[in-house]
Amino acid sequence: MSAVCTMGRAMKQVQHGRAVRSVLVTAGLMCLLTSVANAADTAANYPSRPIRFIAPTTPGGANDILPRLLGARMTQNWGQQVVIDLRPGAGGVVGTEIAARAAPDGYTLLIIANGYVLNPFLIAKLPYDTLKDLDRVSLFTVAPLVLVVHPSMPAKSVQELIAYAKERPGQINYGTSGLGSGGWLSMELFKRMTGLKMTHIAYKGAGQSTAAVLTNDVHMLFTSSLAASPYIKGGRMRALGVTSAKRVPSMEGVPALAEFMPGYEVLNFFGVLVPAGTPKAIINKLNDEINRITGLPDVREQFAQLGFDPVHNTPEQFTAYVRAEMNKWSAIFREAGIKAE
Repeated sequence: MSAVCTMGRAMKQVQHGRAVRSVLVTAGLMCLLTSVANAADTAANYPSRPIRFIAPTTPGGANDILPRLLGARMTQNWGQQVVIDLRPGAGGVVGTEIAARAAPDGYTLLIIANGYVLNPFLIAKLPYDTLKDLDRVSLFTVAPLVLVVHPSMPAKSVQELIAYAKERPGQINYGTSGLGSGGWLSMELFKRMTGLKMTHIAYKGAGQSTAAVLTNDVHMLFTSSLAASPYIKGGRMRALGVTSAKRVPSMEGVPALAEFMPGYEVLNFFGVLVPAGTPKAIINKLNDEINRITGLPDVREQFAQLGFDPVHNTPEQFTAYVRAEMNKWSAIFREAGIKAE
């Protein structure tokens, strides 16, 4: 009789355990479904207020102009204002940190260029984790840079510039938007392949470095064709070469540096990030919108005129691209003996 009672109690405990597990599983499923529904609802209602688009640069460069182009189209489509917030300094670190510390709700966007993947190897103590503190949304365009000089420079070609600078080691200066910028990287590769000794002058952004060439405070720089085109056409700058492997339609008549320096190629890339933890549904909605904008015929025409090639990809593909770029440049910097400071 005792054994029967013991077995009965055991059966009741098993049944009770199964019931508890069933309740917990059901509750878990309900929470998951509720979370998915809330995320979908958040994305469906997004955006419901103005969006801040941080550009970690001074006015006038591609990092300023491109978010304005994207932001204007987003405003047209979504009916919410996209406010461009210029936050220059430290080669893009200042603006990037602000974005990394912002609320992960989809209402803070950040445009980045090459410096985003290079800064971890140039700056010993970044105030954010490049991969963990920001989520990738979309890599939306790539573009070569153009080497420009002040018109007073006697060099009329890349070959003449190299010969001129070799006769004046350390006397020729060049501007950049800071360590890690596309212009800096282009010039480092240029110096390495030519053996030139020149003086580096860093500015807070493309606008300031471009202005320095216009006033002849620096002799030359690598900059985006977007920023340089008006001045080249107006005769206030002279274009000597582009950093792509081949010539580009937007810089008619300007040779590729690779024509004189085989293997030379540097491309600027531009992408959009959000603070880590931003709902995946919102990231996907932003990605879809950016891909829609860069697929518009008139936008593609604008990009072509400015020397940009639109890129369509997913957040996952963008993250893979960033990892590949970080691996590539870390190896190059290590071989060149460039260390973070």
